[in-house]
Amino acid sequence: MISYLEIALAAVVSTSRVLALIGASIATGWLLGYIAIRSRVFENLYTSLIGVFESVPVFSFFPVVLVFFVEGIGGYFGAELAADFLVFTAVVWNIWIGIYQAFKTIPRDMVEVAENVRLGFFRKMRHLYIPYSMPRIAANLMPSFSDGFFYITVSEVFSVGSSEYGVFGIGSVIARLTAEGNWGNPAFVHRYLFALGMLALAVGSVVYGFRELADYVAGKYAVDSSMPVKRIKLIPPWLARGVGGPLARIARITAAVQRRAAREPTWYEEERGHERLLKVVGAAVGLAVLGALIYGAAVTIAATPASLWQTLLAQTGQILAALALDYGRVFAVTLCATAFAVTLGYYLATHHRVERVVVPALQIYAAYPAPTYFPLIFASTYLALYGALGYYANELYVILLGFISTFYYVFYSFWMGLKAMPHEIWELMDNLSLTYWERLRLILLPATMPYLVAGISSTINSAWGGLAIGEYWPDIYGGRGLAVGNGLMKLITLSTAEGNVALAAWASLIFGVVAVLFSIFFTRRLMDLAQKRYVAEEAVYAA
Repeated sequence: MISYLEIALAAVVSTSRVLALIGASIATGWLLGYIAIRSRVFENLYTSLIGVFESVPVFSFFPVVLVFFVEGIGGYFGAELAADFLVFTAVVWNIWIGIYQAFKTIPRDMVEVAENVRLGFFRKMRHLYIPYSMPRIAANLMPSFSDGFFYITVSEVFSVGSSEYGVFGIGSVIARLTAEGNWGNPAFVHRYLFALGMLALAVGSVVYGFRELADYVAGKYAVDSSMPVKRIKLIPPWLARGVGGPLARIARITAAVQRRAAREPTWYEEERGHERLLKVVGAAVGLAVLGALIYGAAVTIAATPASLWQTLLAQTGQILAALALDYGRVFAVTLCATAFAVTLGYYLATHHRVERVVVPALQIYAAYPAPTYFPLIFASTYLALYGALGYYANELYVILLGFISTFYYVFYSFWMGLKAMPHEIWELMDNLSLTYWERLRLILLPATMPYLVAGISSTINSAWGGLAIGEYWPDIYGGRGLAVGNGLMKLITLSTAEGNVALAAWASLIFGVVAVLFSIFFTRRLMDLAQKRYVAEEAVYAA
């Protein structure tokens, strides 16, 4: 039987794994986000692919894991890379889109100052883009960490076909204990509860650190925020020196550049050359990926028999109808999550003592996979709900699963947006004695629009995972399960289970195309609107 020490070490390993992959997501997000705002071709492809991949549940990447890591590399190293890849796909998308949207909404005054000073790529990143993205990163750290642990049990131990693969970590430990299922043995029960307790301890510790980091970032990197700059002893002194705020940093560099202009006349020209190179690289990479997608699609189309195409095209109407119903469910989830985020986010932002308790509690709750506790909710409510609502209880349960799987995206984004607001805005609301609804309608919602757009887009893209679980879930409790009348996730699940891979692939392709169009015509346009009209920091300069 597994020892208590092994369980504790597994919790440490899993926590380190998730944090390391979040760090990799941030580093790559800075580079890709900058390329995206500099290359329109790469931007269109980048935002579209993020929208598609964020909509795909983690377990959909199992075939990729099998081909490239398990079979291609093999051994424990291959399994470790496979587990890292699966966790990476759980944590990366909202961080990437958050960084991109932060870069996209930098106030024009700041960008103009950087351009007038003729800062190159590296100095722009160090003194403008990275500091300005820090509040958005802090807002996305919590949902990313939650997602990493939410899918940890399917990432550290996974099955493809009849083969099972796993790596050491708390997810694989819990999976082993669950599979053993020796509930009549007190020693087994104690170890299982200890594993859940270690998971809660690991998540709670990291959440506390993230919350302290969020306060520090809101005070140091938000433009004219009312948050005090909290001194964190874990931050090295050389990071804690410096003047807070991106504009102050640019002003300091401006003076230094002017003093050194005669001695170093060409440094910015070299870095501007790097910037031009990034534009070319971005366009080239975007076109290469687009070409690869077109080539792959052409090969697939050519290899598919005409009779199969006729069958698939005949079912396209059913697929589109199922997709429309699922988008209705996703929008219902998003509406509920946004209402919850705005209400609770404002309350916590104005009641700091409650905030210190509720935020970590929500983070710990969000990190627990819904399948581990949803059967308890179902068992205690299904008699009453089915008796009152009949079939529509299925829809309510599916909406609930989507909500508990994604509500924290828009909540943490809105909450962080409130904390990063310039203090003049809070003083203005207090001086005008605005009511709660007046604050929301006139100031808070417009001022936090870039944060809300980031959170809402991540909620819409991630709600599909909850739908994939809930639209067809047989035998949850006492022989009862969930099954909606029609839905794309249900169609894909049943087609895959019945061996109709062609129909599942065709439905997935249609879903991917619609997700790309949604990203281009909804997400990006909302961000463009937020950049033009709803950047609250520009009010500081307008005043």
